[in-house]
Amino acid sequence: MAIEQAMSAEPILATSGHAVDRVPPRTRRLVSFVPVAVFFGLLVALAWGMTRDPSTIPSALIGKPVPQFTLPPVKGRALGLSSGDLQGEVSLVNVFASWCVACREEHPVFMQLKASGIVPIHGLNYKDRPDDAARWLNTMGDPYTRTGADINGRVAIDWGVYGVPETFVITKDGHIAYKHIGAVTPKVLEDTILPLIGRLRQQ
Repeated sequence: MAIEQAMSAEPILATSGHAVDRVPPRTRRLVSFVPVAVFFGLLVALAWGMTRDPSTIPSALIGKPVPQFTLPPVKGRALGLSSGDLQGEVSLVNVFASWCVACREEHPVFMQLKASGIVPIHGLNYKDRPDDAARWLNTMGDPYTRTGADINGRVAIDWGVYGVPETFVITKDGHIAYKHIGAVTPKVLEDTILPLIGRLRQQ
């Protein structure tokens, strides 16, 4: 019985060995090349991503109406913010938070813009504690015509916010015309945002 089992096993082992031998050398080379190709593909994707300016990431909401929302004002402020408030004139909506370092960098730019009276700026306060947000505006200055306290971040999600700060240019009829990710610098303001505001006002 043992001899018969051993004899029946020999063809199986032989067949298995021959199956490996029958794989063409070209196929084996292609299989071994796959990990190398994947590795270099990832390197290319990473290099491309590092050359991208995060402030230019496109938004799916460009050209579309602002999302419908209603928010109460930041603590200590009288006027809240809603989608209905973004009608009738070109305006900016700035997403900010007291815990945001980059928001501190751009804040003087908005204070100067408010002093100039060029365009109304509305603040969307993102995931902030009411007392912290109020203290921040009381200390740093309040450049906003209206503020909306988005404590749970739901409204910001509808706006497609990646993080803070982000700034949107809104048309007279309440559509999103432009989105800037990151701190608004004087250069961004002069080269991009203010010229766009001027064009939108002429439409």
